[in-house]
Amino acid sequence: MSAYRIVTDSACDLAPEILRDWQVDMVAMPYMFQDTGELHVDHDMPISAFYAQMRGGRVAKTSAVNVDAYDDLFKPLLEQGLDILYVAFSSGLSATCANGKTAAAALEQHYPGRTIRVVDSLCASAGEGLFLYFAKENRDRGMSLEENADALEADKLHLCHWFTVDDLKYLKRGGRISPATALLGTALNVKPVLHVDNDGHLIKVTQVHGRKKAIRTMAEHLGKSVLKGSPVYISHGDCIGDAEYLAKIVREEYGYETQIITYVGALIGSHSGPGTLALFFRGTER
Repeated sequence: MSAYRIVTDSACDLAPEILRDWQVDMVAMPYMFQDTGELHVDHDMPISAFYAQMRGGRVAKTSAVNVDAYDDLFKPLLEQGLDILYVAFSSGLSATCANGKTAAAALEQHYPGRTIRVVDSLCASAGEGLFLYFAKENRDRGMSLEENADALEADKLHLCHWFTVDDLKYLKRGGRISPATALLGTALNVKPVLHVDNDGHLIKVTQVHGRKKAIRTMAEHLGKSVLKGSPVYISHGDCIGDAEYLAKIVREEYGYETQIITYVGALIGSHSGPGTLALFFRGTER
């Protein structure tokens, strides 16, 4: 069985130290602030500072990882004689996965005998992070690259993502809700509850009155569909109090401990804004 390395992108919203501990490499995803055009990559600015600037009115714009960035990451691994399993950000939200596949196909021509398998996670934020955890566990149990990739493909529609946001203007800016809906929702204190569907798109499922009701609705979705023994991850857009409140409900009312609470990174946060809160687990269906 050939040795292989798991690779991901920073849309997984896991801290670099976690990825190092898991022996997973990461390609950083780019974004810029529109007022200056200054280019950043995820993790080069403290995430609390990023959200402070968003709250101050700055607008961030994201872009997909380009093929050259994959070359820079993949080539040294291939030259070490390693195959690569790339767990990619949802193709329903970014061209990142498609660019990874383009880079992989070209590099396999230059490194005969080496394999690069790209798995479209159809996941976002710490949902991708949870999917990556399963990839790491599969590898540590001795699965080959192909066995691991096939297992992930078979399981990915069980990765449940439930989100809410605090300010509707960010969904309006991204075209996910109309300006009229955003205006009325803000006036009535309406909060959407969204999920990532089977095609990897962020879809509004329902709306409720008030933040606490939105948080409780997310927890109720876990209670309805969580698979026994599933890990639980939570990510937040600089609202740790709400994340801890959600974890408390999940623990006290449904009996599940939250293994990881992490920030929603700049890539997702650029589109969802400060106050985003998300819950991830393995369930009967998305």
